[in-house]
Amino acid sequence: MSAAEPQPAEISPSSNSNSSSYYDAVEAEAANKYELVSPHWFYCKLVDSKERWTPFSAQDSEKLEIAHQSCKHSQDLIVPTEGGRYDVHLTKRLRCAVYWEEAESEVRRCTWFYKGEKDNRYIPYPESFSEELEDAYMICVTLDEWKKKLESPTREVIILHNPKLMVHYQPVATTDDWGATPTEQGRPRTVKRGVENISVDIPNGEPLQIDHLVFVVHGIGPACDIRFRSIVQCVNDFRNVSLSMLPAHFKKAQEQQQIGRVEFLPVNWHSTLHTGVDVDLERITLPSINRLRHFINDTILDVFFYNSATYCQTIVDTVASEMNRIYLLFLERNPDFQGGVSIAGHSLGSLILFDLLTNQKCTLDGEERKNEILATTPEESKSMKDILTELELSEYCSVFEKEEVDRQALALCTEKELKDMGIPLGPRMKILHYLRNKNSNKNLKGQKPAASVESEDAKQEAPVKPTNTGTGCRRLDVMTGQVHANYPQLIYEPQIFFAFGSPIGMFLTVRGVNRIDPDYRLPTCKGFFNVFHPFDPVAYRIEPLVVPDVEFEPMLLPHHKGRKRMHLELKEGLTRMSMDLKNNLLGSLRTAWQSFTRTSMLAVEAGTTGETEHETEAEAEASPEKQNEEKPEEASTSVKEEPTLINVGMLNGGHRIDYVLQEKPIESFNEYLFALQGHLCYWESEDTVLLLLKEIYQTKGISMDQPLP
Repeated sequence: MSAAEPQPAEISPSSNSNSSSYYDAVEAEAANKYELVSPHWFYCKLVDSKERWTPFSAQDSEKLEIAHQSCKHSQDLIVPTEGGRYDVHLTKRLRCAVYWEEAESEVRRCTWFYKGEKDNRYIPYPESFSEELEDAYMICVTLDEWKKKLESPTREVIILHNPKLMVHYQPVATTDDWGATPTEQGRPRTVKRGVENISVDIPNGEPLQIDHLVFVVHGIGPACDIRFRSIVQCVNDFRNVSLSMLPAHFKKAQEQQQIGRVEFLPVNWHSTLHTGVDVDLERITLPSINRLRHFINDTILDVFFYNSATYCQTIVDTVASEMNRIYLLFLERNPDFQGGVSIAGHSLGSLILFDLLTNQKCTLDGEERKNEILATTPEESKSMKDILTELELSEYCSVFEKEEVDRQALALCTEKELKDMGIPLGPRMKILHYLRNKNSNKNLKGQKPAASVESEDAKQEAPVKPTNTGTGCRRLDVMTGQVHANYPQLIYEPQIFFAFGSPIGMFLTVRGVNRIDPDYRLPTCKGFFNVFHPFDPVAYRIEPLVVPDVEFEPMLLPHHKGRKRMHLELKEGLTRMSMDLKNNLLGSLRTAWQSFTRTSMLAVEAGTTGETEHETEAEAEASPEKQNEEKPEEASTSVKEEPTLINVGMLNGGHRIDYVLQEKPIESFNEYLFALQGHLCYWESEDTVLLLLKEIYQTKGISMDQPLP
């Protein structure tokens, strides 16, 4: 023992040195384990009165993070997100809609999340508290000391047990008789660090290149689908389906960078219409069955409003001015845009667009059309001050100067926008009356005086013919039975008009239009597609108005997966098989009866001459029967191919107009049960979206990878 005692003393210095270096190495290793958390940006929206935090796309989150790092000590920076439809104010942490009115949304730079027992998804902590959690986590990892407890300003307790187990205890307002602490009551929340550790779908983002712009106009009421969602939400679904269809059917064009995406923007006219009239309706609405009466006031009355001279003018003014305003704003935010514009309408919205398009002037194009619409007076020298002086409204010059409204911008103003500027009702009416009179005077220019006026009865009985209004321009007389309105002019020429679940055919018939001339075309729009679900109770066909003497089926839209739905194939197969069995059975009975009668006649008559004559007659009778057996197949083939060969006029450039969707298998069980769903199904219909993409990109000479049958 004595010999061994000095040994530790001899090695103690080196041992201490080794221990120090060991702990340094451990500390360095522990410090190396800590990695900065990757932030992701979220925004909050109210869904059913509950806050729902939704992640930005990976592309937008990266843009926001770069901007955040660059503007920490500078003024507020505005970052466009979601394809340019929303702007994010970084300093204010607010997300604002660009093209339509929408409540602002809170934005967060998120690193830490929690999820309670009743929560469907993880919720981000506030940014300041997330920084505290991150600092505590870094200390725990660096020192390898866990079970650290943090308390938030609201007395909520977070315990970091280890990197994989972190919990959040909520405070309880009351304590029981046993004196339980808040951390001992209730089931704790789960805490996660970093967006990669929570279950959330983060989209990659949208292509930057915009190939085409489509305006979408809603129908009656503020809700557009069976879930009572707004036009903005429904168009979002339509856009998302479009983005999913592009890589599935235009993969080759995407790989060659020939296409980017199609932008869909909603046009809302319902809120403007109901801003003032709802107060008047409330006074005359009965108190009984309150919910049903308010539902009727919000929805069905829109049809009657459109047939009213006063509100019809308000509706068409709102739709046209909104499409013009959004188009100019879109060009301002996308100066490199070189694509075309199309329009789509659902239900009553399609009728509004049809009436607008039939009343467009086709004598001007391009910048000439744009300049004419923007001009409010024929005198180019008239300024905004001159106009207000003429209307005896000089005291409002400062208001328009403050808002930077010149005479061109005044032509695009609606009643709601004038009201928002603080213009009282009387001056508002003067300005609107002035603008309408100017538009009316411009519409009268260049029109030839009528040589004779037909009687109203003769006009209703005779087939509607297009009339010439300019060089190469034909106008459809659809004003019979329609409320007169001064239809505004669009500052662009739409390439294609898509109508979903449209009552255009019914309204034209009720107005007395029983025939559309095959040579008629919309003045400024070359394409027209009438798309409908077979069980849609509001939809009507257009082609029978062009070709009233021929019965034929609408074009069946192919399934987006390249085949007919299985239940439709089975139904057609059973129908074809039953027809074949019926024809074969009838043919067999005829043959047997003829054989029986021929044998009886041969037994009575004698002689080879008579026998030869009867054989010749039997063969002559048998040959027509063989031809009749082949006729059903030939007839079915001809009926199947007939719609593609029929001439439906020039309303859609010589192509078919009516297109019917394939119903789903469950919808085939009861047509009446799914009638409402059939009218509201277009927003999430892949087949409808694919038709739009196919026709839009065909105008650019781009075809799908594999044409659908």
